[in-house]
Amino acid sequence: MIGRLPETLSVNNREYAIRSDFRVALLIFEAFEDAELTQAEKAETCLKCLYKESVKQNDMEKAYEQAVWFLDGGDMPKTKKAPKRLMDWSQDESMIFAAVNKVAGYETRTCDYLHWWSFLGLFGEIGEGLFSTVMSLRSKKAKGRKLEKYELDFLRENRELVELKRKYTSEEQAEIDRINKLLE
Repeated sequence: MIGRLPETLSVNNREYAIRSDFRVALLIFEAFEDAELTQAEKAETCLKCLYKESVKQNDMEKAYEQAVWFLDGGDMPKTKKAPKRLMDWSQDESMIFAAVNKVAGYETRTCDYLHWWSFLGLFGEIGEGLFSTVMSLRSKKAKGRKLEKYELDFLRENRELVELKRKYTSEEQAEIDRINKLLE
């Protein structure tokens, strides 16, 4: 498959056509981050979004494995342990697209189609800029490393940009709101 971008995924010796545009992958990631959805609902959303046709019941588990393989960029080398979450596709959207567009040389959101793996390739080539600065600060903080003075200054001035927001379920948010109201 050298140089070919997958448009189908093989599941139990059957080829399933997929929606390979980057927007679909980002939509799936948004579902994965939704605190309101159960793991089963997230998997179901993934399958419904990615596959163009309904996946047969006995193919669902393998179809989900293949979907994750596709979303991970295929046979790319993986780290042994799951890294601490440093990025949020929704929260960081404007920074990500600015950086990807700089690499691509055009506004990727306006193109009719861009394969997910092509988007990942552009994403992987992001160089110096706001997004890489924010990622560097998040990484240092996650590892407990000391920040330089200029990094501390940047953090103080851009805390909303640097700190990842926790996503709460509606029940958790209601409890937070209730407690805050009691404290007023």
